[in-house]
Amino acid sequence: MARDAHVVVVGAGIFGVSTALELRRRGRRVTLVDRAEIPAADAASSDISKAVRMTYGADLLYTELMEQAREAWLDLQARWQRGGDEPLYHEVGVLVATSQPMRPGSFEHDSYELLRARGHQVERLDEAAMHRRVPAWGAGVDGFFHALGGYAESGRVVARLARDAQAAGVEVRGGYRVAALAERGSRVTGLVDERGHTLLADEVVVAAGAWSPKLLPELAPCLRSTGHALFHFGVDDAVAADYQHERLPFFTADIATTGLYGFPIHPREGVLKLALHDAGAVIDADAPREVSAAHRARVGDGLARYLPALAGLRPRYARLCLYTDSWDGDFWIARHPEREGLAVATGGSGHAFKFAPILGRLVADALEGKTIDRFRWRPELRSARAEAARCVD
Repeated sequence: MARDAHVVVVGAGIFGVSTALELRRRGRRVTLVDRAEIPAADAASSDISKAVRMTYGADLLYTELMEQAREAWLDLQARWQRGGDEPLYHEVGVLVATSQPMRPGSFEHDSYELLRARGHQVERLDEAAMHRRVPAWGAGVDGFFHALGGYAESGRVVARLARDAQAAGVEVRGGYRVAALAERGSRVTGLVDERGHTLLADEVVVAAGAWSPKLLPELAPCLRSTGHALFHFGVDDAVAADYQHERLPFFTADIATTGLYGFPIHPREGVLKLALHDAGAVIDADAPREVSAAHRARVGDGLARYLPALAGLRPRYARLCLYTDSWDGDFWIARHPEREGLAVATGGSGHAFKFAPILGRLVADALEGKTIDRFRWRPELRSARAEAARCVD
C-alpha cells in the first residue's frame, strides 16, 4: 500500500476509529464512515465501561498484547489529561474470584500462573484476604488481585478517538450508509452509498462489527452476532462507599461457569454495572435487543451471591451488547485473499475493546503485510461452524 494511498474505513466502533487514526499517523489519507452518528448508540463499543485486564488464562499472545495495550492506555490517558480532559481509563485493579479452589487448567489458575511467570505482582487471595480487600464481597474462597488493570469509559473513548482522528486530518462521515462495495474486476475501488454515489478509494477496510457479514456475505459462515446481557444498578447512598473504586475493583466471579463480571460505581454515571460474558444468544445485528427473564434471573442470582448486601436490587437499565464472534474467539484482521484492495478488521468476540490503544497498529500492520497468524483470514472456521451445528443437533 502506497504511503499516500486513500483508505476508506467502514465502521467507527473501536476497530474502525483506532484504525483510521493509526493509518493517518502513517501518512495515509483516510476517510472514516459510519451508518450512524459517531459513536453509534447500538454499537458494541457504546457503553459506559469495558474491562481492561491481562487475565487470559494460559494464552500468551493476548497476555503479551495486553501488556502492550495497558502501557498504551497510560500514555493515551496522560496525553488526554495534559489537554485538560477527565480520566477515561481507571486503573482500579482486577479481582478474579472463584467459589472453589483454583485448579490447573482453569481460567483463573492459568491466568494467575502466567501473570506470575511474566513477572507481575499478583496477590493470591483466600476467603479472608478477599473480604479484607473487598469488604462487600460474598462467595469466594480463592482467587487473586492484579493491580494493573481496571476499565475504560468505552463510549467516551470512542468519541474522543474520533475527535483525535478528525484533528489529525481524518475525514469523518457519520450517517453514511453503505449499499455495496465499488469494484472493478476483482479489485475493490471504494464504496457505493444508498443514493448510488461512489466514494473512491485505493483501499477499503471493513470494520463494521456485527454488520461486517452483511456487507461481506463470505464472512457469514465464519462469524456470528450474539447478544450479551448487561445491567446498570443504582446503589443507595447509605452503602455506596463499599462499591466505589477504592473498595471494589473490576471483578470476575466464577466467570468460566457464570459468565458474570462487574464494575465499581461509575464516577460519572453513578451506577454499578454487571454483565454476562458467555455463549450469548444468536441475534441479527438489526433485530430488537431484548434482555430475557433468564438473563435477569442469572444476574439477580449473581448479585445476591457475590455482592449480597445488594440482593434484590432492581436494575435501572438493561440491554444486550452485540458481539461479533469468530468461531475460535480470535480477531479477524487480514486482507481479503480474493478481492484486492479490501481488508477486514472485526471478530472482536467480546474482548477487543481493551486493546483499543494498539488495535489500529495491528490493523495497519496487517495492511502492510504483517498479519498475526491467529488473526489471519481463515476460511477453515466454516467447518468449525458446521461441526458446532452438528454437535447441537
